[in-house]
Amino acid sequence: MTDHQARALTDREALPVELVDEAGRAVGACPVAEAHTAPGRLHRAFSVLLFDETGRVLLQQRAAVKTRFPMLWANTCCGHPAPGEPVEAAAAVRLAEELGLATTLTEAGEFVYQALDPATGRVEYEWDHVLVGTLVAGVPHPDPAEVAAFEWVAPEALQAAMAEDPDSYTPWLGPVLKIASEAGV
Repeated sequence: MTDHQARALTDREALPVELVDEAGRAVGACPVAEAHTAPGRLHRAFSVLLFDETGRVLLQQRAAVKTRFPMLWANTCCGHPAPGEPVEAAAAVRLAEELGLATTLTEAGEFVYQALDPATGRVEYEWDHVLVGTLVAGVPHPDPAEVAAFEWVAPEALQAAMAEDPDSYTPWLGPVLKIASEAGV
């Protein structure tokens, strides 16, 4: 791991996340690292799913230095808004940081999930806002501290691959795809 990667990782783990109650109402804040320490604390998050003009979805393989679910395939990008920060604004920033992309994002829905990463012992317990968009211009330029690889995949092929090898994908990818599909994307 380079010094830059270690610094970025440490800085991200110290950032505040917005804690929420079972109805999604803000109830406080804590650092990312604390929110993801077992048993986890319910907090606001977002998952971005980009499509191209042919309907393929942009996936990323999470970098090896990620503290949760490293090297697994996930949606285009994800993250946490700062306490009080609009989800769409935070998602746009994260999309630019992770993949060097910009496009209009629309919230398609939300869900709550909790998942233990057996490889790291860290926990996801998130009130996740799913944002979707269509990339009509631009090419991904992934930050290697965030993204190991990326690929465009037809949703049907992705569903088949997830059914065949679920351990290669993050636990939140299935619900994110379902919400995007139900929203008509």
